[in-house]
Amino acid sequence: MDLSSAHLESFLEMMSVERGAAVNTLSSYQRDLEDILSFLKARGVTATEAGADDFRAYFADFAAQGFKASSQARRLSALRQFYKFLYAEGIRTDDPTGVLDAPKKGRPLPKTMSVDDVTRLVTQAEAEAVAEPRLDRLRMAALIELLYATGMRVSELVSLPASVLARDGRFLIVRGKGNKERLVPLSRTAIAALQRYGARMQAETAAVGGEDSPWLFPSSSESGYLPRQVFARDLKGLAGRAGVRVASISPHVLRHAFASHLLANGADLRAVQELLGHSDISTTQIYTHVLEERLHDLVQNHHPLAKQAKKQD
Repeated sequence: MDLSSAHLESFLEMMSVERGAAVNTLSSYQRDLEDILSFLKARGVTATEAGADDFRAYFADFAAQGFKASSQARRLSALRQFYKFLYAEGIRTDDPTGVLDAPKKGRPLPKTMSVDDVTRLVTQAEAEAVAEPRLDRLRMAALIELLYATGMRVSELVSLPASVLARDGRFLIVRGKGNKERLVPLSRTAIAALQRYGARMQAETAAVGGEDSPWLFPSSSESGYLPRQVFARDLKGLAGRAGVRVASISPHVLRHAFASHLLANGADLRAVQELLGHSDISTTQIYTHVLEERLHDLVQNHHPLAKQAKKQD
């Protein structure tokens, strides 16, 4: 057994006895560290001699093999634990892993929905409201139409004031994060759904002699308006009846669908930023994959050289 392997064995023993590490954890540490030590050996370097540049070379090679940032981060964590042990035991007088940068994790793409799935959802809500125009059915139709038409955050949607019913226009003022207001346009179908719901709510309130609520979607909850958890639950129920995969649906997914579908159809990223209420364009840039796909299609379908290449094929 060479010296590096002996140090690794001592490290694993310490993790087992002193830290009580589980068998699976120990196996993971051993597998990761043996791979690193094998790389160092091929470079003619031992664990006690290796420096930061040796480890940068290892992680560059590891990334080039196609391993994700999460796998790189796990190996770096194991390496740091190992060198903390070597330093504590006096085997090393320094810790070369301290200057290593953690791998940057790519931002996950937002979950979204296809236009067909959104259409099924909206159509189902509309059909139910027409077949049985109860207040809860009309409310769901209005919620869905408003959410997909504006891309509002669910907290902004459920806490809309009742005063929006008094406005007769194609725009809605939304109060978002930091109490900032923004203007969002409404579709004709959203306006129609909102008017039908508002008329029914006002009629029912008048019929029982009740007081008008300050909220567009009133509730007996502590806040006085519809809890977002209740809307999320009802939305999943609607998705199930519409034949849309329930696990993939949430109010936030509809917000993402709003942004993705706008960009796919030619909207400007800055305009989408304003509509979503993002204070920083970098937040909106999670949707750039949609722009990249659209630009690629644009070039392939409209650039003269691309057309010429297709003809030759």
